[in-house]
Amino acid sequence: MAAPGAGRLRRAASALLLQSPRLPARELSAPARLYHKKVVDHYENPRNVGSLDKTSKNVGTGLVGAPACGDVMKLQIQVDEKGKIVDARFKTFGCGSAIASSSLATEWVKGKTVEEALTIKNTDIAKELCLPPVKLHCSRKEGMRNSFNASTEVY
Repeated sequence: MAAPGAGRLRRAASALLLQSPRLPARELSAPARLYHKKVVDHYENPRNVGSLDKTSKNVGTGLVGAPACGDVMKLQIQVDEKGKIVDARFKTFGCGSAIASSSLATEWVKGKTVEEALTIKNTDIAKELCLPPVKLHCSRKEGMRNSFNASTEVY
């Protein structure tokens, strides 16, 4: 049985995942030299990979799969009693840009309130990583939100 407030944390983790740009599977064959050094850095040295204690009452989990891309991402956030995100972890199966975006997102959300973290847009992440516009077509929130909500659960 989920702890009280788990639904809110799950929705917050899910919404944060929607901010991460995703790439189509066909982009996997692109040579690494085509990626900006920030993408390569986060891909080769991802930050905050792993999982948080899924039984903890202050951990929310979001899971999303993008059928068009083949990417699957899980994001977990741990929130303190004041509503501040004190830890974030991710696991991503996908291309270099998806992994780099997830890694950067976990860095950015730490120390923010859930409300502040929800203001981070996929375009902010893409701009920081210098992703070209062609890499953003799978990050449209409208198409992702329905499949995301259907596949999200508290672990």
